[in-house]
Amino acid sequence: MSETLNSSKSKPIHLVSSRVPAILIVVVAICSFMMFTAKPLDAQLGDMTFAELPDDVGTFSSKLPNSPEAKEAGKQIYMKRCMPCHGINGDGNGPAADTLNPRPRDFTRGLFKLRTTAWKDAPTEADHFRTVSRGIPGTAMPAFARILSEQERWQVTYFERTFFADKFPPDQQPKEISIPNEPADSADSVAKGKSFFQEKLVCWTCHGREGRGDGPLSMSIRDDWGNPIRPRNLTKNWQYKGGNSTKDIFTRITTGLNGTPMSADFAKSLSDEDRWHLAHYVKSLQRPIKLGDVVLKSKLVKNDIVLNPDDPMWNQAEALDIPLSGQVHVPPRNENPSVDLVTVRSLFNNKEIGFLLEWDDRTKDIKNDEVPPPAVAPAEPAKDAGEAKPANPTYPALYPPTKDNKFTPYNLRDAVQIQFPVKPSEGTEKPHFFLGDSSHPVNLWYWMADKNEDPQANPVEERNANGYKDPAKAQPPDSQNVQGKGQFSNGRWRVVMKRALTTKDTNNDIQFKQGKLTPIAFHVWDGFNGETGLQRSISSWSFLLLEEPVQSKVYLFTVAGIILAAGLEFWAIRRVRRRSAGR
Repeated sequence: MSETLNSSKSKPIHLVSSRVPAILIVVVAICSFMMFTAKPLDAQLGDMTFAELPDDVGTFSSKLPNSPEAKEAGKQIYMKRCMPCHGINGDGNGPAADTLNPRPRDFTRGLFKLRTTAWKDAPTEADHFRTVSRGIPGTAMPAFARILSEQERWQVTYFERTFFADKFPPDQQPKEISIPNEPADSADSVAKGKSFFQEKLVCWTCHGREGRGDGPLSMSIRDDWGNPIRPRNLTKNWQYKGGNSTKDIFTRITTGLNGTPMSADFAKSLSDEDRWHLAHYVKSLQRPIKLGDVVLKSKLVKNDIVLNPDDPMWNQAEALDIPLSGQVHVPPRNENPSVDLVTVRSLFNNKEIGFLLEWDDRTKDIKNDEVPPPAVAPAEPAKDAGEAKPANPTYPALYPPTKDNKFTPYNLRDAVQIQFPVKPSEGTEKPHFFLGDSSHPVNLWYWMADKNEDPQANPVEERNANGYKDPAKAQPPDSQNVQGKGQFSNGRWRVVMKRALTTKDTNNDIQFKQGKLTPIAFHVWDGFNGETGLQRSISSWSFLLLEEPVQSKVYLFTVAGIILAAGLEFWAIRRVRRRSAGR
C-alpha cells in the first residue's frame, strides 16, 4: 500500500504505516482483556524480600595492620560477640555450644574448613576475615559484616588467630593455592563431572544420588572432635558454607574441609580440568528457587484430583517456594531446624481442592514412640521480685548424641501440616501465624509418615487449634474429610492432600471460594532431628488464590476491540486512498 501511495505524482504522504493499526489491534485487545482480569494483589499483600549478601562482602581494599593494639581491641569484641559460642579459650565450648548444631569451631586445634590454602594449613588472614564477614550459612555463625565495622572485623580476626598461633611456624605465612583458568561450563563438562561424582569418587555415598545429603553414610559421619556432622545438601545453594559459585566449589574440592572426612585426597586423583568438571556438575545440582511471592495460585482443572504425587497433572500447577524457620516463638523451641523450604502446588475442580507439598529430608522416619512431654520453661519472675531468673530448659543439649548420631533417643515421625483460618476475614486481620488464637481458630490438615505406611489407614488428621497453649484437637471421625498420600525418594518427601471445596462443618472447616485470598501456612517435622509437638519448622502466612474462570464478557470485549481496531484501520485506508485519488 505504501508503494502505491508514494508512486503518485504528488508528494509522498507521510502517514503511519500499515503496521501501526495492526499494533493498535493488539494493544486494544490486551487492554480489553486486562480490564476484566487484573486484580490488585500487590496492593493487598505488600512487599516480601529476602536480602542476600553482595559478593564483595568479605573483600577489602586496605588491611588494618596486625598489632598488639588491634588484638586487644579484638579481644574485647570477641568476649562480647563470640565467646558465648566459641568459649573464653576459643575451644568451641562456650555456654551455648551444647545447644548448637553444628558445634562452634574449636580454634585451638588449628583446623579450618573454609580456606584457600592447602590441606591441614591454616587459613590466610584474608580467609579468616572473609568468614567473619560473611558468616557460615546453615549454622549459628552470623554475617558480622551486618554488625561490625571493617576495622572491628580485622581486630577480632587477629585476636582469634592467637588461639592457634602455636600450631604453625610463626615465620611461615600460609600460601593460597593457585586456581587455573576455568574451562567452559558445557553439557559435556557436566556429564564428565557427574561420572566422577557417581562413579570414580563415589561422592554420592555421602551426598546422595541426587545431591540432597542423604547418602548411605550420611547419618554416621563424625568430625575430628567426634561430633556428628551432615554432608551438604548440594541442591540448596543458600546453604553452601564457603560460597556457591563454581570457583568456590572448585576451591573446596581442591583444599578439602579440615576436620571432616572431606579431605583433599579426593582432589589428588583428579586433574585441574577434571576438578572443574566436577565443580560444574555440583553447580548444576543447585535448584533455582523463587522467593518473594506470597500467593499460591490454585489451578482450575476438569479432571479428578489424584493422590499420586507423580501424576503428570501436578505439572499444570505453578509451584511456590515457601521459606521455613525453626519455631522459636514459644517453648519448647526448635533452634536447629533441618527443613528450611517447602514447595507447594495446588489444583482444584468444581468439587475438591488438592495440594502437593515437597521438601528435602535426609531420612525417612516412619516410626513414632510415645515420648514424655517436653520441658516447658517456667514463667519469669517479676523484675522487682528479687529472685534469680530460673534456668530455661527449652534449649535442649544436643551433645553427646545417641549411638546412631541422633539427637534424641526416641523414634519420631516425619510430618507436615497445612494451616488455614477457620473463617477468613474480609479485611487484613488474620489469626496468629502460629496455631491461631482464642478469637481466631485455625483448621489444620496434619499428615503423618507412620500412618502413611498403612494402606488401610488415612494418614491425614483434621484438627483445630485456638493457640499454642493447648494441644490441637482432632475433629470427630465423621468430620475427617481430608485424604492424603506421601512418597519418599532420594531424600525428598512428596505429599498430596485433598478435600472437598466445602463441608457441612462450617464451624471448624475452612470453606474455599474462588477469587478470594485465603491465608495459608505450613509446618514440617523431621523426626530424626528430634522434632515433635511444638518443635517444628514453620512458615508465616502466605495466601491461597483459587483462579476464576475467564468470564465470557472478557472474550466479547476483546473481540469487540479487535473489530473496532480493524474498522478504524479500514476507514483510515479508504480515506487516504480517496485523498490520493482526488489529487
